[in-house]
Amino acid sequence: MTSPEPRAACAQLLLANSARAATLTAFVGLDGFVDEILRVVDKRENAESYQPLPTITRLAERIAAAAGRSGNLELVRQLTKLGGNGPIMANALASFGIKVSYLGALGYPTLNPVFNDFAARAEVHSIANPGATDALEFDDGKIMMGKHDSLKEITWDNIRSRYGLEKFTAKFSRSDLVAFVNWTMLPNMSDVWEAILRDVCPAMNAPRRTVFFDLADPEKRTPKDIARALDLMGRFNQYFDVILGLNEKEALAIGEACGVRPSSATPEALAETATRIAACLRIGTLVVHPVASALAVTAGQVSLVQGPWTPRPKVTTGAGDHFNSGFCLGKLLGFDNNMSLLAGVATSGIYVRTAQSPAIAQLAEFLASGW
Repeated sequence: MTSPEPRAACAQLLLANSARAATLTAFVGLDGFVDEILRVVDKRENAESYQPLPTITRLAERIAAAAGRSGNLELVRQLTKLGGNGPIMANALASFGIKVSYLGALGYPTLNPVFNDFAARAEVHSIANPGATDALEFDDGKIMMGKHDSLKEITWDNIRSRYGLEKFTAKFSRSDLVAFVNWTMLPNMSDVWEAILRDVCPAMNAPRRTVFFDLADPEKRTPKDIARALDLMGRFNQYFDVILGLNEKEALAIGEACGVRPSSATPEALAETATRIAACLRIGTLVVHPVASALAVTAGQVSLVQGPWTPRPKVTTGAGDHFNSGFCLGKLLGFDNNMSLLAGVATSGIYVRTAQSPAIAQLAEFLASGW
């Protein structure tokens, strides 16, 4: 675990700069989901009590045992909440006091009620209906089972016709942070990026700002699709300071696309892999956040922090998006990578324990508490 001194320093920095958050703006998109957080029943004791399957391995064994025979799995809903990398990240940014504008798939032509609270704390615009996710949670991770058909409507033509090119250009050109996330589940996202690079970026006359990308698990996308997305992200570096955020599995997949394979499963090997990936991509900063730590690479320099891992999280779906919001908060406030990583792991740490997005004061208190 990271020692108390840097955690205390990060807490002090956050408190000293908390008022600045209200002066910052973020423009985030483009997905949207309704998440059902579920547990899988192992043994049911009575109508009200059951033992959940604790691990993904146990689920895999249960499913494998049903091959050639059939089987029956009971799912118990824990909660229904707003979902999608974009809404979760944007909601967390708004909790810090940042002025957030969101464009995505939140219900069309009427906002889905699950996003009402989000709409009360951020300026939201929707051009499509949300997808749906059954998030099966376990002590060692989660399985996300999604229904994505409505997300095909997230296109550049619909952004222009249902939102407006002038409004999009204004938000994109003036926000301190632009974040485009969940590339994997939005089949037209690369086309949107290419259109922005063609139709919007060349006419911008604004100071250099930050753009954040999150791919989401790219396993189902082809190597050609991944290569195109990485190339497009690199082209944004002409206009923005580009940050790419990856979890450990995503980092290994992008490493494959770059011809980089880790020498082992150690944190040191992951740091070496991330450094080589960053050298392959034309971006400013690469961030990788495994479950219990996080690292960032900028100009070949690696920063690594340990996080407040807990063996009994209340929720894990959205933990990475909360890390991303905390890291971006740090960068917007001018923090170095170490302090930004601490803000990220603390934001995620609070969220997995409480299922709530923290304010900056709560973030500082958690950092100073010793975890």
